[in-house]
Amino acid sequence: MSHDIPLIIAPLVPVVALVVFRVNAAMVFLSLCLGQVLVKYVAGDALSGLATISPHTSELSKSTLQLAFLFAPALVTMIIMIGSVRGKVRQIVNILPALGVGLLTTLLGVPLVAPGLRGAIESGPFWQQLNRGQALVVGVTAFITLLFLWSQRRSFKGEESRSSRHHS
Repeated sequence: MSHDIPLIIAPLVPVVALVVFRVNAAMVFLSLCLGQVLVKYVAGDALSGLATISPHTSELSKSTLQLAFLFAPALVTMIIMIGSVRGKVRQIVNILPALGVGLLTTLLGVPLVAPGLRGAIESGPFWQQLNRGQALVVGVTAFITLLFLWSQRRSFKGEESRSSRHHS
């Protein structure tokens, strides 16, 4: 159980950050998905380049580079989108994709940490439960993200209309 405490807290950190700073969690979710694409398609070449420059790269260096590719788009999006969620209803609704971001951050991050730490985390019961529910986490969060983005369609149109009136 003691190994599970950090794993239980880890998904809550992004949730709290997204809620406190009123960041659009749907955009962060999509940025996290982009980070996973970067890990899958770019990190390998970057690691090969790193191995060419420094042949004695450690597993920790490889892990760090992969984690940087995974989390950099989401972190930059969080910084750029601070204060992007306005209104009480949207702030409350934003909690749902924020929870998904927290869980997805954990699901994607744990396999990339150093092997010793990964083994300790993956042996715990909380990880087993979270890992079994990964399809549900991704599917439900993706659906909620789309609904959140679609609901903002009117506000984007409204901004276009206002800006076009000022330019006329």
